[in-house]
Amino acid sequence: MRPSKLTSVFVLAVITTSVTALAQAPKPKPADAQSSYEPRATAGAGQVLLAQFAGDWDVVKTFYPSNGGAPVVTKGTCRQVMVQDGHFLQSDFTFFERDGKKSTGVGISGFDAKTNRFTTVWYDSRQTTFSIRQSDGTFDGKEIVLYATSLDPDRPGRRTVARAHLEDNGRVLLHRHFLIEEGGKERMMIELRMTRKVAAKR
Repeated sequence: MRPSKLTSVFVLAVITTSVTALAQAPKPKPADAQSSYEPRATAGAGQVLLAQFAGDWDVVKTFYPSNGGAPVVTKGTCRQVMVQDGHFLQSDFTFFERDGKKSTGVGISGFDAKTNRFTTVWYDSRQTTFSIRQSDGTFDGKEIVLYATSLDPDRPGRRTVARAHLEDNGRVLLHRHFLIEEGGKERMMIELRMTRKVAAKR
């Protein structure tokens, strides 16, 4: 028995509806293949502190010469923003030198919650090398303590430590860099005293 025209039309309608539904169904999202090698990480306690450093700052840099001479003071500005979904702090500095020229520098700071370590990378217009510092895995939630780290094991470089913390209810940010001398004594090399700019009222 041959199917009636009505039956054929009904079957065709069912097939058409099914194909349309399949075409409109949401396609499954592709798996994040990179995560099998590099699992995604979430922000930790270090990012909470770094986020408090964000903003626009007036900077006073004081350099203490190794020969014991008079400190050299340079003024500047800095803008700090959290980048990469709030995982890193980017710091853009501009210093106004006494000869009328400008120098600039950029710092990238991050925190790994798995190791409890901060890492910073610094590069500037004065040199052609990177400065890399890392903490030792201890963090009190208030101060970042970083030690010079070299990528070349045959050239460890100078033993230095940098400390950063907020004062005056977050209005002042102090960065102090010390040279670690024989016997563990620390001698101040550079101080960056950063004062948060007040937003203009509209």
